[in-house]
Amino acid sequence: MGAGAGSYEPVDRAVTAVEPSASMRAQRPAWLSRAIDALSDHLPFADDSFDASMASVTVHQWPNLAAGLSEMRRVTTGPVVILTFDPAPPVHWWLMDYAPELFEIESRRMPPIPSIVATLVGNTTVDTVSLPHDCVDGFAQSFFARPERLLEPEVRRATSAWSFVPAAAVERFVRDLGSDLASGAWDARYGEFRSLPELDVGLRLVVGRRA
Repeated sequence: MGAGAGSYEPVDRAVTAVEPSASMRAQRPAWLSRAIDALSDHLPFADDSFDASMASVTVHQWPNLAAGLSEMRRVTTGPVVILTFDPAPPVHWWLMDYAPELFEIESRRMPPIPSIVATLVGNTTVDTVSLPHDCVDGFAQSFFARPERLLEPEVRRATSAWSFVPAAAVERFVRDLGSDLASGAWDARYGEFRSLPELDVGLRLVVGRRA
């Protein structure tokens, strides 16, 4: 669900991809299956069509979360897997000081974990997914140990929430972070983040089973 350009798809399974955005479907590489144009709350599949289903960092963009999760449950006999962020970050870290607007926006967009659990019903587990310091994914939290990367416009564009941050706030972020990195002020205050092997930034894996 919300397959996008296919970044999160396994290549050792038969995958049916669903993606409503034409621009995202067009970006899918040729070796992946062609994505189906459909919305999460109206899946064009019969009951129990799939052994498992997943949605990776996408549920916050769905027009109707409850309907989308119910549809995933309807068409899936096995686990329904949701990778998402907790809207309340578990720890305070440096990016929250430089770009508080980013987290204010994300807290409004990300659905509460309990609401996902309640909708999936059955036997549902929630696990913490800590990010490694060299995470290759491009969302903002991935660069907790590499702050310089967030000065790059193309890196910020990889996180949709930046597009909702006012331009003046983005300019302030780039100016302040760039200045503090150049002067050594960032490392003096936050340098310990460079040596952390991993960090819990609120990424959660929710797995729902019928029984």
